[in-house]
Amino acid sequence: MELLITLVEKGLRGHSPTREEALAVLATSDDDLLDVVAAAGKVRRKWFGRRVKLNYLVNLKSGLCPEDCSYCSQRLGSTADILTYSWLKPHEAAAVAEAGTKGGAKRVCLVASGRGPTDRDVERVASTIEAIKQSSPEVEICACLGLLSPQQAARLRDAGVHAYSHNLNTSEDQYGKICTTHGFADRVETVRRSREAGMSACSGLIAGMGESDADLVDVVFALRDLDVDSVPVNFLIPFPGTPLSRTWELTPQRCLRILAMVRFVCPDVEVRLAGGREIHLRGLQPLALHIVNSIFLGDYLTSEGQPGKADLEMIKDAGFVVEEPGSATLPEHRGGTAPTQPGEHRDAPATEPARTDLVTPRRRGAGTDLAPNA
Repeated sequence: MELLITLVEKGLRGHSPTREEALAVLATSDDDLLDVVAAAGKVRRKWFGRRVKLNYLVNLKSGLCPEDCSYCSQRLGSTADILTYSWLKPHEAAAVAEAGTKGGAKRVCLVASGRGPTDRDVERVASTIEAIKQSSPEVEICACLGLLSPQQAARLRDAGVHAYSHNLNTSEDQYGKICTTHGFADRVETVRRSREAGMSACSGLIAGMGESDADLVDVVFALRDLDVDSVPVNFLIPFPGTPLSRTWELTPQRCLRILAMVRFVCPDVEVRLAGGREIHLRGLQPLALHIVNSIFLGDYLTSEGQPGKADLEMIKDAGFVVEEPGSATLPEHRGGTAPTQPGEHRDAPATEPARTDLVTPRRRGAGTDLAPNA
């Protein structure tokens, strides 16, 4: 396809497509899907090689949020069956974070529900960071605490926060349909404040909330214009007990097209496969690794994810390697280092033990009294 040739040429130069070209990616057919993935994969490998960055979420305070974001299981009025608790103590949060770093996570994301932190909350987070750094000194710390004042942003930076995460979630035109207690401009301002304070800006979107293709393209271009360093792409988790509980409009194929569009618009930025991937991509998750260069390991804030061991096996089986702690994620012109192509694809050593755990003798169906597996 001529479109894909153009997008690859632009992406390899670090340039974004036009809005019309981005819309055209979302409009491609399932017959062209593998070509779209392959084209996005060329751009991904140019800037990030075959590395996959692992991130781990720690939910510091769960539920009971005063905001009314329709997609969120922690929202005001939610009846979702989730864990609710107040702030974890620093040593408790550090123990959870250590489980992630031992699993290979390079970044720990500290998240707390609410409109935004009080100054006391910021100090709690500072103490938590100190506790985490004692056992994992090289780990990157990302904070996601809601709307910030300039003073709070500066304090978090001084406490050791490397990145601040605050998603735009959807387009400005669509925003009022999913939240009324704050606006799109509030989120944009928080992203800007995090950058001005010297933190890396992490901001992304949630797909599958009833938005149009134009809404998806608009929010991704807004993220590009904000010059964020990482873009988490979430797919709606329709929690029972939330207003969007019956909104199921994504297919694995559409999810891949959305990821490819984000990669083309943000060619040299960390694109992270985030919440909802197991639900909506299902068996096509390994294909997504050819587009994204970052994933969350294990569980999310209020929902369980794929086991961390399964994530690591998926990365290895797809021919990718886990990004090492202490290494730079972003390419040189964005403050990181260029990917080292030679040797990145490492075959399993000949002495690797056989995976006998994959073989399960049949105990049902023909010759038994149990129903067959069908």
